[in-house]
Formats: sequence, structure tokens, C-alpha cells
Amino acid sequence: MRTVIAGGHGQIALRLERLLAERGDRPAGIIRRAEQAADLVDAGAEPLLLDLEAAGAAELARLLTGADAVVFAAGAGPGSSAARKNTVDRDGAVLLADAAELAGVRRYLIVSSMGADAGAVYPADPVFETYLRAKGAADDAVRARTALDWTVLRPGALTDGPGTGLVRLAASVGRGRIPRADVADVLAALLHEPGTAGQTLELVSGDAAVAEAVAAAAGHV
Repeated sequence: MRTVIAGGHGQIALRLERLLAERGDRPAGIIRRAEQAADLVDAGAEPLLLDLEAAGAAELARLLTGADAVVFAAGAGPGSSAARKNTVDRDGAVLLADAAELAGVRRYLIVSSMGADAGAVYPADPVFETYLRAKGAADDAVRARTALDWTVLRPGALTDGPGTGLVRLAASVGRGRIPRADVADVLAALLHEPGTAGQTLELVSGDAAVAEAVAAAAGHV
């Protein structure tokens, strides 16, 4: 299975690439800077150099040729401007959806955020409000695509450090935290579970093994 990951040098993406390579899949990661390529190769992924903020859908679609799935794991990151929340977190996700449709790639996973909402109001932090709105708008745009078998994954507050392998995954799970490592593990499982297509799932740490949680979300348990 060939999976192309936008935001290929992010912490979640690098972990996901390594997981996919270890199970015999063929991951590829889209990166903005050539110096990031070595880290992807070390993770077992093919580096694909492209700036999502400057590329068009046809250009990106060429990189998706032969892919079975795409994952949007890109983000402007902490400390970035409100404008880049829109150009990366929102517009980048829409661009990947456009390109996937052009390339005939149906499976689309998007890493969103708990609380994402195109109409979010967070007056205490206008940049964070823009982030939630950008993520919400991206989710809405992806969910409107009938040509895509999409899954929207909305993790709680992200933490560093090792994963536990124990999660809570459902349409609504309540506030919580989740290691980035566990987010990657869930994404890897979702890629091979078509029964989760068409769902928006929240994710936090819990007491169910990843495989069990994903199977339950797909209706197999």
C-alpha cells in the first residue's frame, strides 16, 4: 500500500512513516525543505519535495500517482501567524483533497483537532480561534467530497513522549490528552480499516488497545 503524507516531516508523520514501512507498506512524505529528506529516508519513506502553499492541484496530483491513500498531517505549527493557519491547515487540506480527486485516490485521512469548528469563537486567543476555524473549515471541505473515502481524526491535546497503545476513539470522547505516538498508531490502523470511512472520530488516551478501538469504530466489535 502506497500512502502519501502531507506534512511528512512532522512528529506524527515521521512516526507514521516508520510504522508503515515496518509493516511493508510504501510511505512517502511531502516536505518543504530538501534538508528534511534524510529524516524521511531514515524512517523508511520516500521524500517528495513540494511547497503546499505555492503548489497547484495538478502539480500535487502528479506526486500522488499510484497512491492508495493520502494523509493530511501538515500544520503551520505553534507560533505561526493566523494567516498561515489558513494557508496551511485549511487550504493545504483542501488542496490535497483536490489533488487526490485528480489522481483518483479515494482514501483520505485528515489529522484535525478536537474543538475544530469553522465558526469557533475563542476571544482569549485570536490566533487559536483562527486555528480552530481553519481546521473546522478543512474538515467541512473534506467531508463534502463524495469522491473520497475520508476519515477525520480529531485528537485531544497532543503530548510528547512514548505512546501507551491505549486510546479512546469515538464520535465523542470528551476532553483529554494523547501522545503523538498514539495518534500515529491510530492513523496506521485507520488506513487499513475501510469501515471507518465517512466518520469523524475524536481521540484521547483511554483503556482500549489501538486495534480494538479502531475495530469498534468500524463496527466490528
